[in-house]
Amino acid sequence: MDSWGDQTALLAALEWQVAMGADEAIGEAPVDRFALPASLRPVAAPVAAPVAAPAVKAARAGAPPVDGAAPRVDTALIPDLAALAAAMQALPTPLRDGARSFVFADGTPAARVMLVGEAPGRDEDIEGRPFVGRAGQLLDRMLAAIGLSRSAPDAAAAVYITNVLPWRPPGNRDPEPGEIALFLPYLQRHIALADPDFVVLMGNAPCKALLGRGMITRIRGEWTQVLGKPAMPMFHPAYLLRQPSEKRLAWADLLALKARLLG
Repeated sequence: MDSWGDQTALLAALEWQVAMGADEAIGEAPVDRFALPASLRPVAAPVAAPVAAPAVKAARAGAPPVDGAAPRVDTALIPDLAALAAAMQALPTPLRDGARSFVFADGTPAARVMLVGEAPGRDEDIEGRPFVGRAGQLLDRMLAAIGLSRSAPDAAAAVYITNVLPWRPPGNRDPEPGEIALFLPYLQRHIALADPDFVVLMGNAPCKALLGRGMITRIRGEWTQVLGKPAMPMFHPAYLLRQPSEKRLAWADLLALKARLLG
């Protein structure tokens, strides 16, 4: 055995660290990334659709920021999804400095069903799209079981997917109340612009944001209203990966959604 030790053992240790969520190589001393020069900070992925500057300026018609607070934004002035994405991407938040990609949405904006998740995870942060990891793959299978798909060309069979937060929280932690409050007006405008027939709230964070209450284990499967639209709280696919016995309840919720789509 050389000075580096058994390579097999080292590889096994590395795989264990990745499985535990370690996705970045760091040095022995901590680094304050918020103190790094702007040129060395992670660069967010650009928004796919270009947005004219007047559209973003119109969205910032509120009062100027006070004591470093984010500027008040009249989200009702945001005219379309491209302008909404630009305004969200420009919003000052520490989340932006610690994330790799801006994760806005996926699927068909004209779809009858809009899904709202919690926040990007590691895979979503890498790819720049919501629900692309193991939970996203399970979600795709769940949707396919009732004839829906994010890639369907027909809006009647398509879905549109977004999250409460567009940036990955550090360590994949849950969204904090202040972060939810910051992005809530943009999420509400997102739903208004997409104008779906039904909204599916996946997990506690979207329920807290749009319904003012969590406890998804108690409220899942109960039809409610979000911005005047029928809404169904459902288990997040990540929860179903941890608790596969609850998939039977998720299946019941999917059947209820399908019945409303056919009704």
